[in-house]
Amino acid sequence: MALKRMDNVGIVVEDLEATIDFFRELGLELEGRGSIEGEWAGRVTGLGDQHVEVAMMRTPDGHSRLELSRFLRPTVVEDHRNAPVNALGYLRVMFAVDDLDQTLEKLRARGAQLVGEVVDYKNVYRLCYIRGPEGLLIGLAQELG
Repeated sequence: MALKRMDNVGIVVEDLEATIDFFRELGLELEGRGSIEGEWAGRVTGLGDQHVEVAMMRTPDGHSRLELSRFLRPTVVEDHRNAPVNALGYLRVMFAVDDLDQTLEKLRARGAQLVGEVVDYKNVYRLCYIRGPEGLLIGLAQELG
């Protein structure tokens, strides 16, 4: 048995439209969207009767995806959006970008806020964390040289 690939990373949001717009600005493409509900879905997630709006976003290279979900039923029970970078559990998504300064400028226009500062890591990468829509933590990395 061998692992074939990672299909996607799931992120639960309240404002699906604004989150789609933000990730489009970053350069992801909307691959598709729809509504998921029914007994089978609740059996997979363990949530029982559920209704979820889903949008699948794809990176330009076609290899990575974000699944953005907005739960209509049941209601969201916990909120980790403002957890610091040393919180336990899944925390952030990191994206490679061509021009970090230009990307920050575009995303700030959509409400993104720099978490710390942009740093140069051993003249190999420029890195930063931002808070995107709904406080989502997103890493950006520009390869140098």
